[in-house]
Amino acid sequence: KDQDMAHIFREIMSACLALEQPLNIAYLGPEGTFTQEAALKHFGHAVSTLDCAGIDEIFHQVEKGNAHYGVVPIENSSNGVIGGTVDMLYSQGLKICGEVEISIQHQLMGANQAEEIKIIYAHQQALDQCQRWLSNHYPNVELRAVASNALAARIVKDEQHAAAIASEAALSFYGLERIAKNIEDKTGNVTRFLILGKEDIPASGEDKTSLLVVTKHKSGALFDLLEPFKDQGINMVQLARHPIPGVKWEYLFLIDIEGHQEDEKVKVALKEIENRLLKVNVLGSYPVAVL
Repeated sequence: KDQDMAHIFREIMSACLALEQPLNIAYLGPEGTFTQEAALKHFGHAVSTLDCAGIDEIFHQVEKGNAHYGVVPIENSSNGVIGGTVDMLYSQGLKICGEVEISIQHQLMGANQAEEIKIIYAHQQALDQCQRWLSNHYPNVELRAVASNALAARIVKDEQHAAAIASEAALSFYGLERIAKNIEDKTGNVTRFLILGKEDIPASGEDKTSLLVVTKHKSGALFDLLEPFKDQGINMVQLARHPIPGVKWEYLFLIDIEGHQEDEKVKVALKEIENRLLKVNVLGSYPVAVL
């Protein structure tokens, strides 16, 4: 299969790069998170990884040069855009160098599957995504939100009568026993991650460009934003509204369009919206996720 071949070539490239200088990739920790899975899927297993406690720390580690690239979640097909990442994209100067998608499947796990479960730990988003299953199977169990599913797995490794919702990777990494498999309420749940770096990426032939824009306070502002892309025949694949950090009742838009910022049509459209809007920040152009 093409997908299998792509995985093989990615691992070969990763190993070859490691011979020169191992890439250091910052991700949202601890070990066993979906973000780490995304990092290894994109860069291969020959890289070294640096686990960070928060999304802001990932940005800072790349900014300071302690990591070559960072991997952050940007949106989930069930829960929408991740606000903390948008806030950092707005305030920091890093470039988006790539994207990767991970299919999200939640496993219920514990140190001893034979024990009665009195408490279940997970990230709030995982609790939301498994809400119906949990109410059907564990209606009287306490649900406790923690910083990540991997942290939940780490907690229950040493706690009796406790279970965690986490990934397949966390299950094996923390040596836990599976209690139930794929407990998410909706199948086909996917999280999209961004690769952050310091350099612009040349065109690959099938690219996407991400922008953050702030519109003027006037009627027809959204039309002014959309019209240049329509005139140039550019497909918009994402338009998400988000509060401007620290400014009440003012909003920015996160936009993904098809094409590279060096494509002639994209250049024309970007020049036009720069004349119409308060702020246009091109976050980067990068290859569309293929795996």
